Amino acid sequence: MTNKTRLRLGTHVSIAGGLYKAFSRGEKVDCTAIQVFTKNANRWQTKPLRQNEIDAFKDARQKSSIDWVAAHDSYLINLASPEAEKRLRSIEAFIVEVERCAALGIEFLVMHPGAHMGNGIDNGLNLLAESFRSIVKEVSGEVTVLLENTAGQGTCLGDRFEHLATVLDKIPEGKFGVCLDTCHAFAAGYDLSNAEGYRTTMDEFDRLIGFEKLQLIHANDSKKPLGSQVDRHQHIGKGEIGPEGFAAMMQDSRLQRVPKIIELPPGDNNCFDLENLGMLRKMAGDQG
Repeated sequence: MTNKTRLRLGTHVSIAGGLYKAFSRGEKVDCTAIQVFTKNANRWQTKPLRQNEIDAFKDARQKSSIDWVAAHDSYLINLASPEAEKRLRSIEAFIVEVERCAALGIEFLVMHPGAHMGNGIDNGLNLLAESFRSIVKEVSGEVTVLLENTAGQGTCLGDRFEHLATVLDKIPEGKFGVCLDTCHAFAAGYDLSNAEGYRTTMDEFDRLIGFEKLQLIHANDSKKPLGSQVDRHQHIGKGEIGPEGFAAMMQDSRLQRVPKIIELPPGDNNCFDLENLGMLRKMAGDQG
């Protein structure tokens, strides 16, 4: 793999002790891309970023070999909620997430499309798009929002590529793309466990959404079987997807430019991170 197609590969890293520490943690396992939370993902409230936190993060990034960063939003946010009060709170919280990314210079924010809570898929997708239209009016436009596909658990939206395509069609005003999670796709019924299934799945993605919208891949194996609709991540090659599907993904020349992030337990002294990332690099033919 040449320098022009440098493999952007990494993991979701902790921000414990300070946002800026994400870079040194990523560098320990040779990341060239990382994902972070910019705040506690299980709380609504957060203290505003201080200027010294922003400066430390930007300085660490400038000095780091890691050149691609995304953030993930709070798990509490549901922009598709049929309850007006909860949806408004989610909109306000998501605006804060976008503003934090903009302040830190993080270009991408990953989010789950939310749940319709029994209100129906079409209604949920319409409310999600409506929420995004409200958000776009309030933010600067520096940050690209990435809709992540889901496993389809409960009333969660986004398990079908059609859902993501529908929402993207309804929000042409803002900067939006897609994050494809392999575990979620497999649990939702897209068979990524072999080369043929991988090709079929990605052809479907390209037809409905387009590779130009694919800005990030969450590379996670699945503990649960195909179509289970249960989101349980497993180490690369050790789950129901297995090594063949990941090898097909890592060798897909159309996706060389797309960063790939694992969301798996790091293990003692990062042993699992090193093993998982090493396996993906080997599949890509990059031993560096």
